[in-house]
Amino acid sequence: MLKGAIFDMDGTLFDTEKLYRQAWLEVASEFGEEKNYELPTAISGTNLGEESYKVIRRFYPNVDAAAYLARVLVEVRRASESELELMTGVEDILNFFQAKGVPMAVASSAPVAVIEKNLTRANLRGYFKVLVGGDRVKNGKPAPDIFLLAAKELNLAPSDCYIFEDSFNGIRSAAASGGAAIMIPDTVQPTEEIKKLCAAIFPNLNEAKQAIMEEQL
Repeated sequence: MLKGAIFDMDGTLFDTEKLYRQAWLEVASEFGEEKNYELPTAISGTNLGEESYKVIRRFYPNVDAAAYLARVLVEVRRASESELELMTGVEDILNFFQAKGVPMAVASSAPVAVIEKNLTRANLRGYFKVLVGGDRVKNGKPAPDIFLLAAKELNLAPSDCYIFEDSFNGIRSAAASGGAAIMIPDTVQPTEEIKKLCAAIFPNLNEAKQAIMEEQL
């Protein structure tokens, strides 16, 4: 078993990726644009700042990217007030790691304040020693910065950490950091490129926990 565990938040701990996907599509009409169904996948996991602006501009060159992102965040936060659900197996794997004395971190593109709020609402805050948000690193996912910082604050080498992710950019980031990138697919299934970057792929966190218990990882 590795020494530490780092979790993405949206789509990995919380079933919020569907809320982002819906918002990325629905907000388009407010800006006079057609829905582009490739946008949610392309932008999933990116830093909610300049990295996201680049993706928005790629799909909608004439749109104010900052305003578009701001509207998406408003919609997601509104929806999450009543729809913040845990992904399958979250509490089981957190309890497992806690019982084994494995320190844990959340490393998400969302700001630390949002991470803190969501974890507190779901009674999960106490599991995590470290919180790293997109507002704490210069380069967001798919750059490795966010996971490198999380491992550093856990006082561990990235190679000693399991990194749980659901997005393509998250897996790219996790693999680039040197950690064990474990994909738990949510709204998108891994491509051949992504499969090559993963240490393992599981349908949910329960199966990931089982594999770790059986020393397969």
